[in-house]
Amino acid sequence: MRLIDVGVFLERERQIKEDGTVDRDMKTVLRVLHDVDTNYAILSHRWADEVDYLEIMELAKMENRDEILERNGYQKIVKSCQQAEIDGLEWLWVDTCCIDKRNSTELSEALNSMFRWYENSKRCYAYLHDVDVFPTTPDHETFGAFNGWPEWFSRGWTLQELIAPTDLQFFNKDWQFIGDKRNLARTLVEITRVPRGVLEDGLAAYGPSVAQVMSWATDRRTTRDEDRAYSLMGLLDVHMPMLYGEGKKAFLRLQQEIIRKSSDQTIFAW
Repeated sequence: MRLIDVGVFLERERQIKEDGTVDRDMKTVLRVLHDVDTNYAILSHRWADEVDYLEIMELAKMENRDEILERNGYQKIVKSCQQAEIDGLEWLWVDTCCIDKRNSTELSEALNSMFRWYENSKRCYAYLHDVDVFPTTPDHETFGAFNGWPEWFSRGWTLQELIAPTDLQFFNKDWQFIGDKRNLARTLVEITRVPRGVLEDGLAAYGPSVAQVMSWATDRRTTRDEDRAYSLMGLLDVHMPMLYGEGKKAFLRLQQEIIRKSSDQTIFAW
């Protein structure tokens, strides 16, 4: 996996802010490492105006970089790196800039590995961009478009990002800590319908059926039709190639792959 070197990134950020230039001898911001052998933090968030792989790599060389520096997506990377440094973690993975999405092979490998990457992280930062304090009851006035809860809980990919990490910490829109997966477990069960045993002990220890996993994703949304299937692969321990453009056929392929490798008959409920 490709990871952000937290120290190098923050030093580059300091130089850009103070001098507007970057030391030519500075090490590269991104480096390929193995998830099993590396202590890293990982970000979970709702996409907005993000920074991609090329932009994060070429930022130091750009003459007009102000527009990128002002993006919410860039500030999320800065804040995540600052939090990782506080937590004593030297590496950070962010899906927007750590995958070269121009490379279809790399993208497919990343999406098939993503559950494992979240699972193997030392700490996951869940950034709730629309929250001041963590809600304990539905607020339909504030979050009316998302069943009364923050938008993060309505997205397809964030289901595995909730379940996979052992240490998941929530931060509000100002990057203030507002709770973790264990001390918020009761509310998280109400919001997501994911059993407390899964949240506290992990997916493997609980052993949910295929139908149960799919039921947790029922009300969640994805920007692309294909991602409704792709975002469930890690949760269902399924691997298959990404074929963006296939639309709803992706879900059929997912079902076929589950049937091929599993004797769980609950798949036929879907």
